[in-house]
Formats: sequence, structure tokens, C-alpha cells
Amino acid sequence: MEVKKIDLRENGKANLTAYLHSESEEIKTVTKRPAVLILPGGAYYMCSDREAEPVAFCYLRAGYQVFILRYTVGLGTVWPDPLEDYELAMKYIRSNADLWKIYPDRIALIGFSAGGHLAACAAAMGENRPDAAILGYPVINKKCVGMFLSNAPDAAAAVDDKTCPCFVFAGCNDTAVPVQNALEMVTALAKHDITFESHIYAYASHGFSVCTSELGIGSEQVCSRTPHWIDDSIEWLKDIFGDFGETGMTEPGCGRRINGNHEPYYNLDCTINFLMQDGQVKQLLDPYFKPFLNAMHTEEIPAPFAGLKLREMLASMQMPPESVKNIEASLKTILKERGNMS
Repeated sequence: MEVKKIDLRENGKANLTAYLHSESEEIKTVTKRPAVLILPGGAYYMCSDREAEPVAFCYLRAGYQVFILRYTVGLGTVWPDPLEDYELAMKYIRSNADLWKIYPDRIALIGFSAGGHLAACAAAMGENRPDAAILGYPVINKKCVGMFLSNAPDAAAAVDDKTCPCFVFAGCNDTAVPVQNALEMVTALAKHDITFESHIYAYASHGFSVCTSELGIGSEQVCSRTPHWIDDSIEWLKDIFGDFGETGMTEPGCGRRINGNHEPYYNLDCTINFLMQDGQVKQLLDPYFKPFLNAMHTEEIPAPFAGLKLREMLASMQMPPESVKNIEASLKTILKERGNMS
């Protein structure tokens, strides 16, 4: 293993620590790896060591190249200084992806508390956005973040269609950062059809990190299931990034998104309600839907079907494979332009 420390700013206020797997004659099947970039919490006043190396070693053990960003904090810090530190770090990592044997399109961001706010902002408004984000008991809304950094933005309000998939976890009884922050984030993700997984634990005090006793986390501070977030997040990343295989990373298990609504062209994985907003697509699909709707004695697609992917809808209609291929080919000729919407 190699350990490197990189200063990102001349003033020394932001630095990157890299923990890199070395190439090994004994491990010839893994030539490239995904990576994680960790943003510790600390109320934008400090970067907590409890949410740095202890977290890094969990993902290092799982096979990731791991980086810790200690970003600008303390008196005099103003937004967007921390976000600019993130941008420098992510750009630096991706620019060295070949050297460090990293997949540049499989880099996850992990942030805790105030670091969770920074990670959420990077995912939602960053120039060099991560490919996935894991947000631990994150500060999200303007009221909460304003207590630590007055001019910092509301992260949930910034979520858009380009936001990466997110894994969000928090404690229901967190008194330092109310659970409403995490709930507002997942609500924003759902609104924009962004893939997410969320774990709200019945009992977990703020700052539980990896939940080990050497960090001062006792059983009275967390419920027995809280430590599961680590393994759960690693398994979730396999769904987003794929898993390690004999010839490198496999394809993602469930894809980057809930559906195909975010792709440049219409496709079978778009949802029915999204497709039917476009007059050209509606005209294409109506002849296929009409016999099905007539059999149900209705002219409108029933609400339970509206949220289905077109692929699922056609399967429920027992559409012949040749017809499905024709629909797929026709959809790919229609560019999703707002001007087509009617």
C-alpha cells in the first residue's frame, strides 16, 4: 500500500491523503479499482479524525482506492471555499486515474455531518460531480447549515436531474443535526427520479462514524443495526458501479438511475408518465396501447401503470418481441428535447 499526502492549496488549508493499493503479483485479476473520496464532518470548524481514517480503512479493505480530503474550515471560512477544495481534489484524482489505477467514472464521495452537506452540494451543483454519494447524518437545509457557515446553500434545493445516485443514513433521534435534513434530501432525490437508498435508524446519536468503541461510541449511543451502514453502502456501490471480477469491474447491477428518463434519447426504461408528456412519443405508442386500454374499458392509462417503465408495461401487455424491438428502434430516433413536449 502507498500513502501519499498532497497539498491542494498554497496556504495549506486543504490537503488530500491517498491510501492506494499497490500492484501485486499475487492479485493479478484486479488491475483497476473504483475509488472513494471521504469528507469528514466537524461543523465547518474542523475536520474530524473520527470520520477520516477509521472510515477509509473500511473501504480500503473492500478493495477501493481511498482518499481523505481535509478541506478549508475554521474562522474566516466562507462558502464556496470548501466546495472549491472538493473541485480541486476530484479533478486531481481523475487526472491521475491512470497512474493510480482508478476507474475515473466510478468515484464515490462520502461525507459526514457538515462534510455530508459538502458532499451533497458536490453531488447536486459541483462542476466535477462524483459518480455516487454516501451521506452520513448530513447537514442539508439552509437553516441547519446556516448555524455553521452562514452563506452556505441549501443542498436539497440544488438537487437536479444530473445529481448522482445517493446513499443516505441518519439517526431518528439525532439532536445535533435533526433527521429532517436527511428526509429533505431523499425527498428531493425522489422528486428528480434519482436512485437512492436510505437508512434511518431508530436510535443513533450524532457522529457515530463506524460505531466502534475506540471512537468512544458505546452501545448506549447506537442501536445494534447502525454499524450495518458500512456493509450496506459497500453492497449498494456494487449496484451502482458493478463488482470486482476476474477481468475487472462487472457492469452495474441496477444502473445509475431509477429509470431511463435521464438518457439523451427515449428508451424502454423510461416511465410511462414521462413518455406520454411528449406528443411525438404518445403518437407512436397510442396504437400499441389502444387494444390494451379497450380491454380495460378505459381511454386513459390507469394510475398504477403510469409509473411503470415502458419495458414493464409492454411485458404486462404480452407484447410480441418483434413489436418491442420496433418500438425500441423508433424511440431511439426521437431526441428528448423540451420543445417536443406537449
